[in-house]
Amino acid sequence: MQYNFLIFKGELKKIEEFLSKEYTQLNIGRASPMVLDGIVVESYGSFGPIKNVASISVEDPKTLRIAPWDKGHIKDIEKAIMASNLGLSTAVDDSGIRVIFPQLTTESRQRLVKLLKEKLEESRITVRQERERIWDEVQALEKESKMTEDEKFRAKEELQKVIDEANVNLEAIFEKKEREVMN
Repeated sequence: MQYNFLIFKGELKKIEEFLSKEYTQLNIGRASPMVLDGIVVESYGSFGPIKNVASISVEDPKTLRIAPWDKGHIKDIEKAIMASNLGLSTAVDDSGIRVIFPQLTTESRQRLVKLLKEKLEESRITVRQERERIWDEVQALEKESKMTEDEKFRAKEELQKVIDEANVNLEAIFEKKEREVMN
């Protein structure tokens, strides 16, 4: 019986997508509405993302414009952004909020690259955990005589190829983001 790696490959794709999403939520000195995705604001007694209570647009490369649908939310949105510790500054005017992205210093770029590496390592750990789970399944199949020893070793080789490809993809995502940060 040949082991089917399709589900496993799907799980690895999800890990890659998760890493990409984590990277888009980091402030790299350029205005990006995705940086605000993790911020929740109180609205009518419940909490939700800013995009549920306001429109967010890019005003210029260093500034986002947040226009709440209810002007009463301006203070709540400003408070949520300041509490997020993203290093963003805000300016409130009569029609909404300007979110200003500060210029990154060499030191802040180095800290950001360190954070990128930490997130990459978290993703690699998740890949290793998935690999162990699959390898345990393959060994269990062999013990139950549903797979021969040769098939087990072929599955191990295939597993390693899939893992190597996933690690190359994760590294490429990291290197792309690192270039963005350092430029």
